[in-house]
Amino acid sequence: MKQVLFAAFILLFLSGCSLFLSEPRVAVKDVAVTGFGADGVDIELLLGVTNENSFALSLTGYSYDLQVLALPLTTGGDRRRIEFPGGATTDVRLPFRVPFRSVMEILKRHPDPAAIPYRLTGSLEVETPLGLTLVPVSSTGTFSVPQRYRPAEILKGFTEAINGLRR
Repeated sequence: MKQVLFAAFILLFLSGCSLFLSEPRVAVKDVAVTGFGADGVDIELLLGVTNENSFALSLTGYSYDLQVLALPLTTGGDRRRIEFPGGATTDVRLPFRVPFRSVMEILKRHPDPAAIPYRLTGSLEVETPLGLTLVPVSSTGTFSVPQRYRPAEILKGFTEAINGLRR
């Protein structure tokens, strides 16, 4: 009987403790085109992860799914460890490469390069004092393609190069 009461007390205590654990908040701070490669475009997401707890939390892994203009763009994940100090916001950079065929599908829709809509979903695996927990991530917004990577600027560069060869 004492063992049953003790087990019930422990379960009640642990469930009560979970009420005091705040899951980290994740916000997309920036989406940037960082370069071009032979097989695609390099993009980087800058996330701000806010840990409102008084104690540190550790990221042990994450997964994500990114859509642009409602088209699936990329999915992925990683198993790296990142510490989130208590009462602070930590920046996390997620670089990835988008194949040119996906870029062409986006360009066919003639988006405004200053405001291309995206949707990011995923989850963070976070180690807490009470064990591992999955934190869902969902964010929508727009990003701007840097001027030097916009089609008009690239064509202008090609035109200038061809005109330079003619001289």
